[in-house]
Amino acid sequence: MLLAIDQGTTGTTCLVFDLQGECIGRGYREFTQHFPKPGWVEHDANEIWEVSRAVAGEALEEAGLEPGELEAVGITNQRETVVCWDPSSGEPLHHALVWQDRRTAARCDELRESGEEERIRARTGLMLDPYFSATKIEWLLRNVDGLAERARDGRAVFGTVDSWMVYKLTGEHVTEPSNASRTLLMDITEGAWDPELLELFGGIPERSLPELRPSCGVLGSTRAGDFHGFEVPVSGVAGDQQAALFGQRCL
Repeated sequence: MLLAIDQGTTGTTCLVFDLQGECIGRGYREFTQHFPKPGWVEHDANEIWEVSRAVAGEALEEAGLEPGELEAVGITNQRETVVCWDPSSGEPLHHALVWQDRRTAARCDELRESGEEERIRARTGLMLDPYFSATKIEWLLRNVDGLAERARDGRAVFGTVDSWMVYKLTGEHVTEPSNASRTLLMDITEGAWDPELLELFGGIPERSLPELRPSCGVLGSTRAGDFHGFEVPVSGVAGDQQAALFGQRCL
């Protein structure tokens, strides 16, 4: 049996499939949208996790699974949204900045006017826009007291929602290319974080970003007793649009 967690912008859906691909368990629940200012959109990362964990439990219960019957967990997620947390406690250090958030539009204009857009596009394949993660991380470093120092010291880390979910499930700080490629920080030719782009966007410490691993493969294992009694690998992660393309056999 397989558990799929679809962590979306307004809610989380969890599905349990048997090995013939039949859906045998399902759960869904929404969570709070925060709009502190016009154009600003935030999520409570702890609420995302608690809702997702609860919905996974509902799907597993409906499927009637017992410990030992679940073989793997897969995750798909809203992309570009940035979570920042303390890696020792697992507590968020600010609300997540959602992909819809436009607070860094002026910063993108500033970088565009200084001639950086072509370099960014050549490295990342993306246009310069607040939709993506980089200027969100830069905003957090500049505006959350003490965060830049914490990030330099390894006491604060950043990640997209897949990274947050995998961390809460396994304790691993990792991500994969379909999400990393949406941050404006990954060189898509090298398949690695780009040091020049990290410096451009406010000097983001590379140690604060997740390790890049393949989308298909074990990114970590749930901890015994922490996840409804199941200790299983998280074996596949992809951003929602890439996952949908794959699911529709656009190969």
